[in-house]
Amino acid sequence: MNQNLADELIKMMAEDQQLLTQLVDSGELESEPYHPSMKALHEHNASRLKEIIGVHGWPGIGLVGEEAAKAAWLVVQHSVSDPEFMGKCIPLLEDAVAREDAAGWQLAFLQDRICTLSGKSQYYGTQFDADENGWPIPFPIEDSANVNERRARLGLNSLEERQEQITEQIRKRRANIGQTS
Repeated sequence: MNQNLADELIKMMAEDQQLLTQLVDSGELESEPYHPSMKALHEHNASRLKEIIGVHGWPGIGLVGEEAAKAAWLVVQHSVSDPEFMGKCIPLLEDAVAREDAAGWQLAFLQDRICTLSGKSQYYGTQFDADENGWPIPFPIEDSANVNERRARLGLNSLEERQEQITEQIRKRRANIGQTS
């Protein structure tokens, strides 16, 4: 395992999540959904990940461990200003999942993110919008009758279970800030 690379990827993920938390807590994301400092961090991390992939290929579990492999996925998932890079990572992640060197859910989330960003129907139902009351509803899903079968193949729970999990998270958040549901 490449511990230095693992540490670098985990640090990138921690910085991403720390900045996100800071922006959410300050309320800055409400007025500006893609804050310039978040965009800059995402672009910096994506640039570095491109270099890593160029040298090592996809940084999977065997190379960097489970947490750092998750960090690599998060960097790609958040590189929305570079959809071409996101798309180039799909076959790398597919190969890693096939070799059990990456978690299947990572492929599902990335593939669906790319679809929804390009206005297409998602395949695994991982991307959600909100209805008029702020409750989660999945973006359109291709062949929705078979979505739970596809989700199960990649280790995801059912779409209904996931929607209920997100709903519960929103309920708790609203309760913590004194709103009623």
